[in-house]
Amino acid sequence: DRMDLSIELPAVTPADLAAPATGETTAIVADRVAKARAAQTARGGEGKSNAALSDAELSRIAAPDQEGANLLSRAAEALSLSARAYTRTLRVARTLADLDGADGVRRRHIAEAVSFRKASERNANNNAPASASVIT
Repeated sequence: DRMDLSIELPAVTPADLAAPATGETTAIVADRVAKARAAQTARGGEGKSNAALSDAELSRIAAPDQEGANLLSRAAEALSLSARAYTRTLRVARTLADLDGADGVRRRHIAEAVSFRKASERNANNNAPASASVIT
């Protein structure tokens, strides 16, 4: 419950290592992160990162749209999220929205934040992937 993100990755094959690089460059990602960080510290003149927001500030700044709120509610129930895990998921979703350049937290940000919960948490209730039961 103390981890905000958990990502499982498959082993990299030799063929993948030999293939030309694809995706975004480090400079592009660094620029997006810098913009997200600037948006966080400028938001409301508070000068705080999402990690430093109080629960009340987070509730105001990270309130998801209706579809996102519905998904978060279903995920909290299906995954038996503690209050801490619920808040952490919302905090991660706000950060994902910042990285996306979005003004508000949308359903896609909630879905991605939920997907970062540890696999053991996602599968605790029924051994089915969260995507099959929660993120639909």
